[in-house]
Amino acid sequence: MAEPAWLIWARDIQAIAQTGLTYAQDPFDRERYEMLRTLAARMMAAGSAELEDRIETLFAQQHGYATPKLEVRVGVFDTQGRILMVREILDANRWTIPGGWADANHTAAQCAAKEVWEETGYTVRITKLAMALDRTTQGHQPPEPFTVTKLFFLGEITGGSPTTSIETSEVRFFGQDGIPEDLSLGRVLPEQIAALFAHHKDPNKATDFD
Repeated sequence: MAEPAWLIWARDIQAIAQTGLTYAQDPFDRERYEMLRTLAARMMAAGSAELEDRIETLFAQQHGYATPKLEVRVGVFDTQGRILMVREILDANRWTIPGGWADANHTAAQCAAKEVWEETGYTVRITKLAMALDRTTQGHQPPEPFTVTKLFFLGEITGGSPTTSIETSEVRFFGQDGIPEDLSLGRVLPEQIAALFAHHKDPNKATDFD
């Protein structure tokens, strides 16, 4: 599902405003970029039914050159070829593969392994970058206010045992024919899970990207 034009335009305007405020020296230029930031918040609020003040506060918290946010997800498989999934408490206990936002001072692979440990109780060795995808091209719902790059890794279990967390209410393995229908579609899509199975079956498969 394509994202609405107003969302793309609002993101673009916000990014221009954020980058402009980072480098602008002239106070009149800064005022113009602040006006652009307000316009972006107003546009996003009108399209999403969110409060304009809340969105503008979110935008004002962003500093530096505007770049995509980074999310990591991990396809972890057991000896029977089943994929590890968790119920995400913050999304009505819908199912997803382990993952989350990348943390500062960690590599992307370290973040991926950390997310698996925190959400499932398993320790893993990251073995492959399977996919690098722009969230806006994939059809995730609901949309995000910022551009997001999603990195999908494969991970090999090295220890641990299934353990829930403050973020997850259940930890289970599923075969490819038994993937739950109630997926957290903001985090993972059925075709992305299918692609992870393909990468697991063929370790030499080239990394997918868009």
